[in-house]
Amino acid sequence: MEFLADVLLVGGALGAGVYCYVLARRLARFNDLEKGVGGAVAVLSAQVDDLTRTLETARVTAAASTGSLDGLTDRAENVAQRLELLVASMHDLPQEPIRAAGPVADAVVEPIFMRRVPEERAQ
Repeated sequence: MEFLADVLLVGGALGAGVYCYVLARRLARFNDLEKGVGGAVAVLSAQVDDLTRTLETARVTAAASTGSLDGLTDRAENVAQRLELLVASMHDLPQEPIRAAGPVADAVVEPIFMRRVPEERAQ
């Protein structure tokens, strides 16, 4: 009976050893940087780093654009205030019609048509 227990114990140990060997090979293939999940994780990590840098660049650009737009908005508000003042001051002007000096303003100008002499066309 002891012999049978020893044989079963050795068989179990060999089975566990083979099982561990197979698992070690599978784990090595799983973590392979070229073909396995380890490679996919490495690629994804690199992509995350690239996206982080791109996002930071976009944030800096957006901040610069915001500053520029704030300046332009302030400038536009100042111009709008000046235009309002100019329009308000236009209401204070007298409503007299503007007339040109002399009879030239009353004359009606009509187009004049003239034909060329054939000698002038040849030159």
